[in-house]
Amino acid sequence: MTASKQAKSSLLRNKVYMRVYSAYTAAAFGDWFDILAIQVLVGYRWQASPLMLALLPIANALPSILLGSVAGVAADRLNKLKLMRICDLFTAALTLLILLAPNMVWLFPILIVRAAISTLNVPAQQALTRSIVKEEQLLQATSLNGIVNQGSKIGGPLLGGLALSFLSPQWCIVLNACFRLSSYLLLWSVGKEAVNSVEEGKKTSKSAEKQKESLSIIWKEGWSFIICSRLLLSSMIFGLIGALAIQMIDFQFTSLFRELAPDQESLLGWMVAASGAGAIIIILIINKMNREVRYGWRLGSGYALIGVSIGGLGLLPQDGSVLAVLILGFVLGIGNGIYMVTFNYCLQKETPPDLIGRVFGIQSTILGVVMIVAPLLGGLTVQAVGPARTFLSFGLVILVIGLIGILFGKLLWPASKTRNGDSASGQVKELV
Repeated sequence: MTASKQAKSSLLRNKVYMRVYSAYTAAAFGDWFDILAIQVLVGYRWQASPLMLALLPIANALPSILLGSVAGVAADRLNKLKLMRICDLFTAALTLLILLAPNMVWLFPILIVRAAISTLNVPAQQALTRSIVKEEQLLQATSLNGIVNQGSKIGGPLLGGLALSFLSPQWCIVLNACFRLSSYLLLWSVGKEAVNSVEEGKKTSKSAEKQKESLSIIWKEGWSFIICSRLLLSSMIFGLIGALAIQMIDFQFTSLFRELAPDQESLLGWMVAASGAGAIIIILIINKMNREVRYGWRLGSGYALIGVSIGGLGLLPQDGSVLAVLILGFVLGIGNGIYMVTFNYCLQKETPPDLIGRVFGIQSTILGVVMIVAPLLGGLTVQAVGPARTFLSFGLVILVIGLIGILFGKLLWPASKTRNGDSASGQVKELV
């Protein structure tokens, strides 16, 4: 307990991390204003069909497929703070450009370009966290990032819903641009000396050699390392299967709530807020636990709870209780919080520092492929059989996936035999 408190105190005294963390907080809150506003604008104001709603995540995912791995390599080779600054600045400008879109035809190209720039941000942020945080503080840092991500689901939808009560969805879009500019200013406040100390403190002769290697070799090393690591490979495959089912309905909540409560535009915001509350509470609990992380149990239970909540939403009657929506949203958040923290911790813990950007870039690419296929199939399914039946069916599928993770966890995620980054990197070198 004393060591845990010392690690927490040391992490909070890390000025570079705290500024990066604050910038991430501002960006995360802004994104939720934006996501909610666009869904309400498209679903309620423009009365888009389920298939058109399914195109929203595709617009955000397509750049991840094309640029995900390249973004991971860029995060490993370029100045991570400068990369994040550029992403924030251009994201703010493109967000304001959304205000000029009169319909879906104009909206999609803007979303695609904005997502292409944001693709660079995730691996850069993860790689920077791995660089400036000590090994024993990784779970703490991952949990803090998760708290921000889920906490924004409370503040973002609540404040966005309040704004929508008096103004229009465009107001939330403006707020997202303001939050992104705030993130840029926070990153800009990190001085040049701090940037250099972060970069120089983590450079080794091995990373210097990588600067001379070709882009294709570096990219292959990331894939080779994942294939060599049983833990990472199992996590990627398990996450891919679950994501396929979840993304079938992820952007169809508007279709479901439009049928259950056609006059309550803010219901989506309340459900997401309840989900964020559940996630942040469970993340705080996980952060207090000092026991060994069992990947199978945590990843499986996360998916199981997500499946229960999604299936439950599919069983709700028209004009049903708002309280039931909030409870199911809360359970959804608990499952999401458990899965998200465990998955990100696994990727960071089992990956050497010099490969972390590539691994997260590859993960982003894989998720991007899922985001292309699954939402389209989900949109077609909702149009064919209705949102309620679709939610119930896929909720059961996700529940089964979670139970498989729990029951076969020791087989899928055996104890890690290689924790040393140098030996792991050496194994990768032999394969490339």
